[in-house]
Amino acid sequence: MALFKSSKTKNQRRQKAPSAFIPWRFGVICGCIFLALAALIGRAAYIQVLEPGRLIQEGDLRSLRVKAMPSARGIISDRNGEQLAVSVPVQAVWADPVQIYKNGGMQQVERWHALADVLGLDRQELLARLEKYQKRRFVYLARQVSPAMADYVSKLKLPGIGLKDESRRFYPSGEVSAHLIGVTGIDGHGLEGVERTYDGWLTGEPGRRTVRKDRYGRVVENISLQKREPGKPLELSIDQRIQAVAYRTMKEAIVNLPATSASLVLADVNTGEILAMVNAPSFNPNNRNDRQSYKMRNRVITDSFEPGSTVKPFGVLEAMESGIVDESTLIKIPGRRLRVGSNYVSDVSRIEKEATVGRILQKSSNIGMTKLSLAMPIEDLIEMYQRVGFDEPSGINLVGEAVGLFPNRRRWSDIERATFAYGYGLSVTPIQLVHVYATLGAKGLKRPLSILKTEKVVPGKQVIDPKLVEEVLTMIESVTDKAGGGGGWRARVPGYRVGVKTGTAKKAIAGGYGDDYIAYTAGVAPISKPRLAMVVMVNEPKGEQYYGGAVAAPIFAEVMQSALQILNVPPDADTIDKMNIVNK
Repeated sequence: MALFKSSKTKNQRRQKAPSAFIPWRFGVICGCIFLALAALIGRAAYIQVLEPGRLIQEGDLRSLRVKAMPSARGIISDRNGEQLAVSVPVQAVWADPVQIYKNGGMQQVERWHALADVLGLDRQELLARLEKYQKRRFVYLARQVSPAMADYVSKLKLPGIGLKDESRRFYPSGEVSAHLIGVTGIDGHGLEGVERTYDGWLTGEPGRRTVRKDRYGRVVENISLQKREPGKPLELSIDQRIQAVAYRTMKEAIVNLPATSASLVLADVNTGEILAMVNAPSFNPNNRNDRQSYKMRNRVITDSFEPGSTVKPFGVLEAMESGIVDESTLIKIPGRRLRVGSNYVSDVSRIEKEATVGRILQKSSNIGMTKLSLAMPIEDLIEMYQRVGFDEPSGINLVGEAVGLFPNRRRWSDIERATFAYGYGLSVTPIQLVHVYATLGAKGLKRPLSILKTEKVVPGKQVIDPKLVEEVLTMIESVTDKAGGGGGWRARVPGYRVGVKTGTAKKAIAGGYGDDYIAYTAGVAPISKPRLAMVVMVNEPKGEQYYGGAVAAPIFAEVMQSALQILNVPPDADTIDKMNIVNK
């Protein structure tokens, strides 16, 4: 009995053993699970309700792709529709180094060498470059390659190598119009000339195609398509026929003289349109290796020099306007040298002891101009120069145009007044000089110059009495009279009455003047009814002849003759004879 009783007691003890379930622990665990669930639900609610765009953005970054569709740059043409700058389709070759090494890297070396050869790259440099940027997703290998080269690259079927559509600027006129038209950069934006000045007008809006791709790069959805807008065309005032003649003449001249450089600009006096703008030497805009800064500078608008005797007609105009002289007034010329203070003014050519202002212009007498200048207030001469436009931009609005240097001093010595009257003490650019001669040819009507073709005649401002201008035009016509001793007789054009003023100025250097010269010839034609104004500037002629009448005048004559014939301007050389017959 005792045995059974003892056994029962042990069973009872087993049944009364403490339970493994602890309520407070259970509650803590449930609470933690609830809090975690609440946090997840709250985070999901925050992302879905308060920040729904973030997930969309993250998804779009992984699946959306935008492909740019470049637009063609606007065509630049001359006044007759001849194309001077066009855009041709080309392609860029790019690489995805990550994709290349993911697909075996450079195992087929021969094909990679073929790629380097067709792109004109060094084989080892190409391989080293891809290895250097193997963690990148996009690297340009070549830009603006021809369609034939692009087709060859695509046939190589190299992994990670792609093609991208581009356009490249091509200039059919080459070096003839290079300084005026300018060039574009690798990304298609203008760097110089008209290309830069009117970059916003010529540049179109590229198109955009947005698609969604899967992980294998396949297009699964077309999202949007924005059509491209091509650039607007631009029609210049240039006549490419005259431009070509002018460039050929200038190029031959700097070789035959020889000379460092030469510039020419031709304008229509009735409209202010620039018909030709040429510099020599030039550069080939289609060859990027030929683009050196000294070749690319458009000297017609950027380089300023003292104009020399080409300003003398405007000093005579002021003297006549002020009533100091008229066309028949005789001015005493005391020999070939005139003392002014402690300095001397001298003439190159002999002239009579008494000469009219017309004769002073014909013989380009510095002494005669000195006497005129000293007889009038210097403020009057300055005001005349300003009226015709020596101290202001020409109006063509090309980037890089300089305005020269115009004096602004309170006190003037006699020698400064004298030299100012024959072209020293101020500096102008060729475009400024042709502007004032266009004003002279327009009978004193000043209008801005334009590099764009104008549909309507731009109104001008009358700055000089037309009657006085006609008298001065007749005077500068006598400069081309060889029998009368005119220094610009080499500027004569058969069949046409031409008026010119030649000039020769020493080049200024630090502390004074050097041994180099600038030779000018500026003028208008035909005198009976002026149509064209032209300026020729020859920089540093190296031969024995360096005067404007000997160096620049023959260039003036050849180009002016061609221009008058191309524009069908009727000859007027016998106008005076016909008038005399009528009078009889």
